[in-house]
Amino acid sequence: MWHMTPWLLSVSWLLTPLIGGVRHRPVPLALGALLLVVGAAQCAAADRLTRPALDQYLGRAPLPGRALRTPAALLGTALALIVALTALDGVESWTARLAVGAVLMAFGQPYALLVPMAVYLRQAGALTVVLVAALGLARPDDGAGVLGVGLTVTFAVVLALGAGRTGAWTLSVLWEAERAREVQARLAVAEERLRFGRDLHDVLGRNLSVIALKSELAVQLARRGRPEAVEQMTEVQRIAQESQREVREVVRGYREADLTAELAGAKGVLAAAGIECAVRAEDAVLPVPVQSALAWVVREAATNVLRHGDARTCAVELVTGKDDVVLTVENDGAGEAGGSGGSGLAGLRERLAAVGGTLTAGPAGEDRFRLQARVPRDGVTA
Repeated sequence: MWHMTPWLLSVSWLLTPLIGGVRHRPVPLALGALLLVVGAAQCAAADRLTRPALDQYLGRAPLPGRALRTPAALLGTALALIVALTALDGVESWTARLAVGAVLMAFGQPYALLVPMAVYLRQAGALTVVLVAALGLARPDDGAGVLGVGLTVTFAVVLALGAGRTGAWTLSVLWEAERAREVQARLAVAEERLRFGRDLHDVLGRNLSVIALKSELAVQLARRGRPEAVEQMTEVQRIAQESQREVREVVRGYREADLTAELAGAKGVLAAAGIECAVRAEDAVLPVPVQSALAWVVREAATNVLRHGDARTCAVELVTGKDDVVLTVENDGAGEAGGSGGSGLAGLRERLAAVGGTLTAGPAGEDRFRLQARVPRDGVTA
């Protein structure tokens, strides 16, 4: 649209009127021909200016410092030729008005994108006054024609402003929508990476802790010549194979933790580490997303009990209320008091937030640490 408008107006407002409206005398004919050449050059200059003007309007790149010199010089030359033709009575007044509109549109449309609207309107008003005064001096006897030129100038600058700014605004909206889609796609990729990292942490964290614990136990048993060392290493092998399966599920993207299995697993793992673990869970049918989120909490809590502090006892309680479900894991490992941060608990908060839940973690009296998750029973996202 921007590229075609100056050429179309030059044909309809400049070329056609000049052919029919110029006086058939040598000087007016020569000035008219020169005006056509300048008008064509002005259209070409406006065509080259349009893309840099759009880039500046959209904030992509600033306009080169000399980009306006040629279009402005051509505009001044064209207006001077129109004033000269008018002073020599070389054109009809209506022809002069259309010619003024054509040359102003060619320059004004891209220029409207380069300056603030208030600046554009002030400069357009000043140009109107100067042009009307020049034509008034050239044809003092044609007041109606001069007034018509003033109205034409006003119409042309407003039309150029509307055409340039409206099209550029539409383009900017489309461009921003495209950028928003690109940003959304990048965010989706980033979220998937975070999910993958969180799942790997949650899947492997406890298993690696158990493998390290049982490997150390197997070494001690082997040094004493105890046959139980083989059993411990067999268990290590089983856990490693289970970890491989779980990692494959994470990669495929449909890893879901089972709450009942995680409660039993946490009790067994902690008992194997010499930590007395009491589990009390009320039987209730919970939505799969709620069960999965709470299962990850149980797994991370058991992992933290193994990793941090020197716990001797651990209590896991699952209470199902009318509106929400509360999971509490409390142990006497004072070393975990500083564990309220870290990627593990941050990942749990993200999982719980997805089902409208919350997580609190911190000291619960002398030498005790409590981790508590609260989730709406229906799993509605907050």
